[in-house]
Amino acid sequence: MSAHVSNGSELADGPLVGAWWRQLLGVMRLEFHHYFRGRRAWGVWLLALAPVLLLGAKAFVQMLFQEEMGLSLASEEEVYARLFEALILRLCIFFGCVIVFINLFRGEMMDRTLHYYFLTPVRRDVIAAGKFAAGVLFTSLLFGGATLITRLLIYPPYGLAAASEHFISGPGLTNTLAYLGVTALACLGYGSVFLLAGMLAKNPIIPALVVLWWESLNIFLPPPLRQTSVIYYLSGLIPIPRDMGFIGIPVEPAPPILAIPGLLGLAAVMLFFAGRRAHVMEVDYSGD
Repeated sequence: MSAHVSNGSELADGPLVGAWWRQLLGVMRLEFHHYFRGRRAWGVWLLALAPVLLLGAKAFVQMLFQEEMGLSLASEEEVYARLFEALILRLCIFFGCVIVFINLFRGEMMDRTLHYYFLTPVRRDVIAAGKFAAGVLFTSLLFGGATLITRLLIYPPYGLAAASEHFISGPGLTNTLAYLGVTALACLGYGSVFLLAGMLAKNPIIPALVVLWWESLNIFLPPPLRQTSVIYYLSGLIPIPRDMGFIGIPVEPAPPILAIPGLLGLAAVMLFFAGRRAHVMEVDYSGD
């Protein structure tokens, strides 16, 4: 079966900004419901659950053997920073964004439902923006919730008094807010990359593997090349920077004043090209 759908933007050449905004919210609501009912969302939920289970098991073991382990909340912050970057940021959020954003258009094509979107009187760049915004909202809420729970799980072994002092009077609250911000920016940055990859590549797994390879090599790259990876800017926002030691090439992390605009700019550029790509897409189910 082959279905070639004309660009629906002619039906909405001159809508007011308010009409575009209502259309954007309509696409977001529709997409957001898919994440709770679609079969592809199960993998994302499992990725968000993994660090919660791991940190929960760690907290349980610490409560049993706290005296023997001799840990403190200061050392917990350093341990959490390493776990956050290696597990939540580089693994769970990365692959969660692969699942969600690559399938924003590719999944509709596989389900043979994309033509329904393109037959509506909604500009295609608005459709792309609505899908992207829904994906960012969903992944930010899901992985942000996992980040918040894992942050709170470092406190039970130390009692309520020590936990309250560290969280309110110490760095606990500010660090938690920083980790939540990094989580949202990671979903924004990786999401924009994989949105465009899913629209351009016939086999989107290949660009996903290329991005994974490049992000994994980040610590071994010279400074100019390191600045072309998403993880470089995210790592600079983690409250406790990683000590590279003898691993990798020492490079100053990106300061927040550059990291945050850099990630926002990346998302804007990727979304712009995704909108342009949506305008020329043709729905052809014969190849699926």
